[in-house]
Amino acid sequence: MIKIAPSLLAADSARLGEAAAALEKAGADLLHFDVMDGHFVPNLTFGPQILKHIKKYTSLLIDVHLMVTNPLEVIPWYAEAGADFITFHLEATDKPEKAIKLIKKYGIKAGITLRPDSDIKQICPYLSLVDMVLVMAVNPGFCGQRFREDTPDKIRFVNEYRSTRNILIEVDGGINKDNARICVQAGADILVAGTSVFADDKYAENIKLLRG
Repeated sequence: MIKIAPSLLAADSARLGEAAAALEKAGADLLHFDVMDGHFVPNLTFGPQILKHIKKYTSLLIDVHLMVTNPLEVIPWYAEAGADFITFHLEATDKPEKAIKLIKKYGIKAGITLRPDSDIKQICPYLSLVDMVLVMAVNPGFCGQRFREDTPDKIRFVNEYRSTRNILIEVDGGINKDNARICVQAGADILVAGTSVFADDKYAENIKLLRG
């Protein structure tokens, strides 16, 4: 069954703990935690202390997406705060293998991703090292963007090249009930959804719609 990872970026930032607890009760499979530094992307979001506090409200796995210019420096902060997955951008470091090894040193699952305009083939040298590939369906930085039409092709590409290893494919950006099925058919395992989950505070109903 497809897994749904609500993005806390779309939650009320003053009530993140309550949102995490409510999402678990509503049937979410894990929580997506976007970290932005105001440099790699034009937005600024959650620090490691916030992650540590959210862990008190939920037993769901926390999927941390680092959108930062210095992942090697930042990875330990979020690993020690309780991350279960940490994904970083290949564009953000010239030492991706070192970043992957650092994540795994903490016993955490490692993920890689790219901006949607980057060549998806850049992931190929690292597929034997990682646990997850995050396919970005929008430009990282803000909620509410339109789903890119080339996303299913990228999912299919990763799906084809992961045949020799059990790698998860996660998709993030503009996910709704209409394109969720397309992503799943292309090979996605996890759908990250913000606006479509938090709409009208009907978490359980919205998660069910995304599952199809």
